[in-house]
Amino acid sequence: MVNSTGKKTLVFFLVCLLSFESALIAQSQSERKFENPILAGFYPDPGMFRVGDDFYLVTSTFTFFPGVPIFHSTDLVNWRQLGHVLDRPSQMDVEGLQLSEGIFAPTIQHHEGVFYMITTIVGKGGNFVVTATDPAGPWSDPVFLPAVQGIDPSIFFDDDGKNYIIYNGDPPENKSLYRGHRTIRMIEFDTETLKTVGDNVILVNGGVDIHSKPVWIEAPHIYKTRGYYYLWAAEGGTSVNHSQVVFRTKDLKEMFIPYKNNPILTQRHLDPARPNPISAAGHADMVETKNGEWWAVFLATRPYDKKDYYNIGREVFLAPVTWTEDDWPVISADFTEVQYFYDAPDLPENKENIPFPVSGSFTIKDNFDSEKLKDYWVFVRVPKEKWHSINTKAKKLTIQLRPETMFERKNPSFIGRRQQHNLGYATTDLTFEPKSSNEMAGMMLLQNEEHHIFFAKGIDEEGNHFAKVLKATKEGTYEELSNTKLGKSPKSTLSLKVEFENAKYTFSIKERGDKDWKEVLEFAEGEYLSTRMAGGFVGVTMGPYATSSGESSDNSADFHQFTYSGESTAVKNQK
Repeated sequence: MVNSTGKKTLVFFLVCLLSFESALIAQSQSERKFENPILAGFYPDPGMFRVGDDFYLVTSTFTFFPGVPIFHSTDLVNWRQLGHVLDRPSQMDVEGLQLSEGIFAPTIQHHEGVFYMITTIVGKGGNFVVTATDPAGPWSDPVFLPAVQGIDPSIFFDDDGKNYIIYNGDPPENKSLYRGHRTIRMIEFDTETLKTVGDNVILVNGGVDIHSKPVWIEAPHIYKTRGYYYLWAAEGGTSVNHSQVVFRTKDLKEMFIPYKNNPILTQRHLDPARPNPISAAGHADMVETKNGEWWAVFLATRPYDKKDYYNIGREVFLAPVTWTEDDWPVISADFTEVQYFYDAPDLPENKENIPFPVSGSFTIKDNFDSEKLKDYWVFVRVPKEKWHSINTKAKKLTIQLRPETMFERKNPSFIGRRQQHNLGYATTDLTFEPKSSNEMAGMMLLQNEEHHIFFAKGIDEEGNHFAKVLKATKEGTYEELSNTKLGKSPKSTLSLKVEFENAKYTFSIKERGDKDWKEVLEFAEGEYLSTRMAGGFVGVTMGPYATSSGESSDNSADFHQFTYSGESTAVKNQK
């Protein structure tokens, strides 16, 4: 038996052991780093919200369908895609719109058991809201908000029971003092009817200082903390002059006062020739964790040269928010440059099953062995009919050849996934027997309607089978970059490979029986696929594409796998 002295000694020993274990856990958490971006590739305009221990995040998709991917995390670093908010044709009409029109800057909020996603469909309909009780869906059909005339809406639920929509609106009396002159406006919102109430009011005119002609004040959010209403907004446009600014007031009926040291985040003052730049930082949203930490997500880019060329689009980055002595929030206050590595949030590491990664180095091979397409696949605009099928036994994706082409503002037979790295490759195995010279199938690298590259198998007028690399022109035709005759049976499987390294794209083929890849083209002018050269707001997507080029066809193409692999290029010495 253990006497009372022994019991006290044992208890003391156990307490010390538990304290030591807790200290070790705390130390390991404090030493843990995470890598930016947390969502790599074309995931712009992040909106984020916390519900208890759970964080939810949404991003823009423009005319890609399904629209608005929704992600879940418990540690702000490791994210699992739950699906898409707009996953039914009834929720999203983008037919006839350019690729960079459509769904702009969604935000997500939660109030009294209901999730709200509010966004703008640019080019058709304006602003709308959808709701759900489960963030994984189903989400409601859109309820449009005709009184909200602008973009980038978000919802603020005040603790007095009133709710508001905050958004980017026209200048006062629709009279611009200069190009890019905008306002931040607010209008009351009834959650019972999902309708606005009364008239809007202007919270910010122009930006931080109207006399300096600030441009494109947008992406507003209101937070209530520390005795103030804080208004966050982006300023300067979503390119290299992007920034994040903050205002505050103690009463929503009073004027919002800008922080004297704005912006609270920007990279525009840095040398564009610096090594491994992160640029265009802004369009931020922030949350407070249950541990009292504040964190911001924001978009930024990773250009591969000083001319601001980047192909993979605007991405989601995460950085800590600290508060000044007089209660102003600042993003990444300890660093001039946005970092590739920060200390991880003081949260237990997310251990949930993540079916596919969205950051860091990874390789994903889709063998088309499930009936439903994985959530990383998207269409250009909304399919009006089902023109693809998956044979899980044969492990193949079959795509019908249709008259629609990538040059048109329609829904072509294309299924794409984001290029998420500056360094990597994509491969696919294609079985396709063209019947006429207008029929082609292969891998598409899409930036927009006028800037894309088609790695195609086809047949010429003389019946010769080929593999061509075709570059789109603004005239709606293709410039032939390479033409390789195929010597095998036309029924044989042809493997296609595209390797990418910044601006260089290398195209290779492998016919059945070949051991090694045969390079057919090194295209070093990949700036052609950059946002800077092509314009718009999207990044490169790549995947299977088949077309009969304006003519009817009963033919189809089979894709037996699609592998995407990318290597993280984060700066190791920043760890």
